[in-house]
This record gives sequence, C-alpha cells and structure tokens, in this order.
Amino acid sequence: MIVALLLLAACSSNQDLGASVEVEDQMEENLVEKEELEYGIKINEDSVSFVDGRDKEVTISKHPERVVVLFDSYLEVWCKSGGTVVGRLEAPPEKLVEEAKDAEPVGKQGAINVEKVLSLEPDLIILNSNQKSQMELVPIFEENGIEIIALNYFVKDDYFRMVRLFTAINEREDLYEEYAVKVRKEIEKIIDKAPKDKEYKILLMMASAKSITVRGSGSTVGEMLKDLNTINISDSVSTGPDAIAFSMEKVLEEDPDFIFVQTTGSDKEKVLERLKKDVEENPAWSSLKAVQEDRYIFLPKDLYMYKANHRYAEAYEGLAKILYPDVFR
Repeated sequence: MIVALLLLAACSSNQDLGASVEVEDQMEENLVEKEELEYGIKINEDSVSFVDGRDKEVTISKHPERVVVLFDSYLEVWCKSGGTVVGRLEAPPEKLVEEAKDAEPVGKQGAINVEKVLSLEPDLIILNSNQKSQMELVPIFEENGIEIIALNYFVKDDYFRMVRLFTAINEREDLYEEYAVKVRKEIEKIIDKAPKDKEYKILLMMASAKSITVRGSGSTVGEMLKDLNTINISDSVSTGPDAIAFSMEKVLEEDPDFIFVQTTGSDKEKVLERLKKDVEENPAWSSLKAVQEDRYIFLPKDLYMYKANHRYAEAYEGLAKILYPDVFR
C-alpha cells in the first residue's frame, strides 16, 4: 500500500514538473517571438525581414559588406548601428559623418550618379522612400541584384525602428541598447517631467529662401512639441508631416504663446529676407504675444532641421528648457 502511494506521488510530481517545464518553454517562446517582431521586424538566423517604406515585405541578408547610403540622416544611424559604407552622398564638412568620411561620394541628394553607385558593386543600398527621385532608381538597382532598404523617417518611432533594423542586420545588440533603448528612456523621463497644466499654444514655421510654411504635430519637431504638452495651432488644418501654407490671419486669430522657426538652405541671409518680406514686415506681426514676449525662437539646425538621431533626448530637453525654464534648468 505504501509502495503504491509512493509511486502515485512520484507520478504526480513528474506530471507537475512536466507541466512546469512546458509553461516555461511557452513563456520563453513567447518572449523570443516578441523580441523578434519588435517594430514589426523579424530577426532570422542569417537575415532580417520587415515591411519597408513602400509597404513591401523585404528580407535583407545580415552583415552586408559593400553598402551605399543615399540619405545623410540614415547614414549616421547606419554607422552608429555598427555598419560600414563604401558610398555616400556629397556633403559639406559640417554635415560629413565621421565614420563615412573615406567612402566614395556618389552624387547629391536629388542627383544620384547611378553609374558611380553600380561601379562600387554594392550588396545593399539604403535610401529614402519619401524621395521620388531616389525611388525611381530602385528598379535599376534591383535589376542588378542589389538588396534595397527604403525607409520613411518622420517621428521618433521611425528612428527607433531604424536602429532596431540596422543593429539587427549588423548583429550589434549593444548598440541597440545604447542608441535606442537608452535614448527612449531618456525621452520618456523628459516627457514625464514636463508640466501637464500649461498647454501653451505654439506655431512651428519652416523658412527657406523661397517660401514660408508651417508644420503640424506629425512632423519631427511637431511631435516633440506635442509630447511636451503644447497645442500646435496648425493641427486644425493638418496633423500630418507635410508642409502647410502659412496664414497670417490664422496666426493672428490664435495668437500663439511661442513661435518656433526651422530654417533650411545654405544661404541664411536669403532665408531671413524671405521671413522679413513674407512675415515680419506685416504690421500685425509685432502685435503677437510671442513676438512681444521674446518667444519668437529660431531653432538650431543640428538638432531640429537635420534629424537628431542618437541626440533625440538632447533635442527634447532643448525644447523643454525653452517651454518650461522653471522646471528644466
């Protein structure tokens, strides 16, 4: 009788152990699946699969050896993610990515030298899916058997997804932790610290030598300002990333607390002339609250015109210090 009871207890114990192991295996499998599908990216043994900026599912081989990057902001992210390049766009000294300085220039943003690109015999080309002139070159590259990564980059999740993708391809989890996980945590701390009871109204302008437009919360800087609890007066027109026509009537009606200006183009004097002619010379401009209270602010290009990338938290903090100087010192 005692032997029978012992056998029954042992059998029950083995069943419990088997069930426990099964649960642990399932939990581990779910964790791996979650990690592999982070940002919709599936990390395979020798490749990485994802849906690109064309809404096309693509698979890229790990550890490409000859890479050409056709967008400066992506170039910096690729290099910070452990990648190397043989080709890049022409760039002035102040915009040159240090890790890519020895790579061959293959043309300018809107004028890529296709023959030059192909002569480098790339196994991977990274480009901007939001730029029509680059996307028109994709069939030529694919006909030559070259793998393509075509991406959009408007808001911070686009940046984090890009880092996840590039570090997976280069198998550099340490750099993913440094340039994505750590940066996201720093941004979240800043957002959590920002006052929730202010809700300043803001206007975000984009000034070039040719035109003055405004941006909503779907733009890179617009998202930062929204995360910091401001109200973008242009969101009533559009919350997307695209340019919105400037309306003095709308600005006067809303009378924003802050006016932020992003400038684009190499000729700063011509940009300022355009601003003066189209905006500042209007007698009503000086009546705005933001202008009278010295809250008409030009944002530095390195963080707010070009993509902030690994300096994203620094960009958030810069805006937070302007909006809430008593909180962010």
